[in-house]
Formats: sequence, C-alpha cells, structure tokens
Amino acid sequence: MQHAQELVEERYQFKSPLKNKILILSGVGLILLIIGIFLAQTGNSHVVEGHSNLNIHSSLVASNASTATTSEGHVTSHDGMATWLKRLITSLWMNNVFFAGLGLIGLLFIAIQYAAQAGWSAGINRIPLAMGHWIPIAGVLMLVFWFLGHHQLFHWTHSGLYDKTSAEYDKIIDDKSVYFFWPLKGGSVPVFFLARMVLFFGLWYMFFKYIKREMLAEDLDKNLSHWHTIRKLSAIFIVVFGYSSSIAAWDWVMSIDTHWYSTMMGWYVFASWWVTGLSVITLIVIYLKEEGYLGIVNENHLHDLGKFIFAFSIFWTYLWFSQFMLIHYANIPEETVYFLQRKQMAPYNWIFYAILILNFFLPLLLFMTRDAKRKMAMLKLVCPIIIVGHWLDYFNLITPGVMKWQGGLGLLEIGVTMIFLAVFLWVTLSSLSKFPLFAKNNPMLQESLEHNI
Repeated sequence: MQHAQELVEERYQFKSPLKNKILILSGVGLILLIIGIFLAQTGNSHVVEGHSNLNIHSSLVASNASTATTSEGHVTSHDGMATWLKRLITSLWMNNVFFAGLGLIGLLFIAIQYAAQAGWSAGINRIPLAMGHWIPIAGVLMLVFWFLGHHQLFHWTHSGLYDKTSAEYDKIIDDKSVYFFWPLKGGSVPVFFLARMVLFFGLWYMFFKYIKREMLAEDLDKNLSHWHTIRKLSAIFIVVFGYSSSIAAWDWVMSIDTHWYSTMMGWYVFASWWVTGLSVITLIVIYLKEEGYLGIVNENHLHDLGKFIFAFSIFWTYLWFSQFMLIHYANIPEETVYFLQRKQMAPYNWIFYAILILNFFLPLLLFMTRDAKRKMAMLKLVCPIIIVGHWLDYFNLITPGVMKWQGGLGLLEIGVTMIFLAVFLWVTLSSLSKFPLFAKNNPMLQESLEHNI
C-alpha cells in the first residue's frame, strides 16, 4: 500500500495549448457580445413577444390588491436607457454574482473538509483553493458594476420613491429604506448596503488568505499546528459564511424585486452556488486525471464527488419546490406575481421549466446508479448540464426583475458568460500551477490514499 511519505510532489503545468483555447474562448465570447449588441440595437422581437403577458399580469394583480398595483407600476416603468445597454449591465451583474459564488464555494469546500476532519478529500483540496483566487476579483467587479448600473439594476435606488411629495413615492420601499441607506435617509447614498458588500468580500478574502497561507505551509513543515489552525479558521468561516452569504443573497439578488421577498432566498442561492461549485471542482479533477495528474485520486473519490452533486441537486429541488409551493398555494398577489412573471412571460417561461429538467430530472436519472457516479464519462456529461442549468437559474433570478418584458437570452448574454468563464478558468488554472497539487504533510492524506467505498 502506498504511503503519504512515498508520494512524489505533483505540480500542474498551465501549458500554452490550453492557454490558447481559453484565449479563443474569450475571443469568441467578445465577438458574440459585439454581434449580440448589434442585434439588440436593430431588433426587439423579444419585447413584442412578452408584452401581452405583462398586461395579463398587471390586470391580474390590479384586480386583487392595490399595493400590488403600485408594485406592477414600478415593474413596468422605463428609465430611458437603451435596452441593449440595460441587458449588458444586467448580464454583467448576473454573471458576476454567479462566478463570485464559484470562488466562494471553493473556500467553503475547503473549510467544510477541515472542520469535519474529512480525509477522503485531502488529495483534491488544492483545486477549490485555486478557485478561491476569484474572490477578490469578484469583489472589485461587484463594486465597479454597482457604480456603473445601480439605478438600472435596483429600483430602490431612485430617490423619488422616498419623497412623500413625489408621484413616485412608494410606502413599501420607503419602509425598507433603513436596510439600504442607514445611517443616511432614504434616497441618498446606500451606505449600509455598500458597507455590507465591502465587509463581506473583505472577510471572505481575509479567511481565504489565512487558510491558504496555512495550507501551503504544510508543504514545508510537518508540524500539525498548521492543520489545527486551518480547522479553527474553517469553523469560524463556516459561521461567517452562513450569515454573510444569506444577506448577500438578499442584497444582490432578492432586493432587485424590492416588493417581493422570500425567507428561503439565502438557502436557495447557497444551494445553487454549492452544487455548481461541486460540479466545477469535479470537472477540474477529471481534467487533471486525464492529463496524468492526481494519481492519488481514484474512482472512490469521484464517487464521493458524484454523491455530493446528486444529493445537493435534490436539496436544491427541495428548496425550489418549497418556495414555489408555499407562495403559489397562498395565492397572495404581491408574492405570486414573482412566479407568474417567470412562468408566463417570454423569454423566461421556457427557462422556468428548463431549470427543473437540467437541475433535477436529468441529474436524478443519470446519477441514479452507483456506477454512474464513479465513471468519468458520466460525470463529464452531468456536471456541464448542472452548470448550465444553474446559470439559467441565476438568469431567471435576476433578469426578469431588471428587464421586465424587455429581457432577452441571446448572443449578448452568451458572449458575456463566455468571457467570464474564460477569465475564471485562467485565474483558477494559473493559480493551481503555483503550488503543489496536494500537501504531502497533510495528516489526513493517508486516509485519502486508503479511501474505499
């Protein structure tokens, strides 16, 4: 039996052929983005397609509640910005929230493994560590995109909503002003909102930096103090993540639909982030295996990753159904309009059902057997399906609230996503090449070598 002391250090080489492919991916994304902007400027068929449904929704809500009429009035208002530019800003924000989650889940994955003293994952922890390098980049982009397009993204930023003498005054949003603007008055600078954003990314990056430092120190020092320090940091981070990620979901996703709220949104966003992050980790593990790396990883480790993906796909579906069922069954107009907009308005209606197929039915059926979760070919099929499915989930979480009936899913959105994906892969793989693929002195590595399920 192979022992940890006998293992030869492995270092990943980020070679030119793959770099060229990633550059091509970003170049194609840029071309599609340019074409998409041109098409969005010259055609608006999606606007006509969805408009009649909005009238149905407005009439439905108006016939049930006066407050919902106010909400729908705000939903259908125009800010005078060109549709293509608003679509671009929306896509930038949506993709940054999505990919920020991937970096954050990389750090959370490590924290969970160390806090639980899990041995099976000791050989793959450097992969989510590399993903965590995206956290500071996402933080900078979040601030940039906020200042570029916050008036278009977040209806609550308009000052007239808080002026009782204004025709735009909205009592419901005004009552929530403290959450956004404290200690200033509503309609001014959202100090509290921005402070939370900076604080969260600052805390996440701080934990990432300290945990990374201790993980890399294990390569040079056999002292168990590094492992114990990581465990302590991980336990604290998990608590911090639980609170901060939920509030971030309220801020960056739920507050877009300011009149609507769900007490499950924090869990829902986490579940989508988590299963997508697991899929990305799995694909990178498989890529490294196919390139001749990670000899310490076998089908038993792949099986564990597959079980995680399978289980949390079901967990995500449980949250999706619980949120949908409770709101739909209660039939309160201010709440049901959120789902009506996504179920009946183009282009969100087909995505609404595609999300369930891609994120639940296909993973359930394809991962049902034990062998399916142990085969790289099946993992390479299911993981991209889940990633695409949850990207569509984020599209439907964010875009309808910003774009209303003018939203579109076309070359513009695909181009932005390809650029984000290319840069994320570049950052992750280049970071992965800068340290050993596993820590020879990790006290749990021997358990990983003996892992057999």
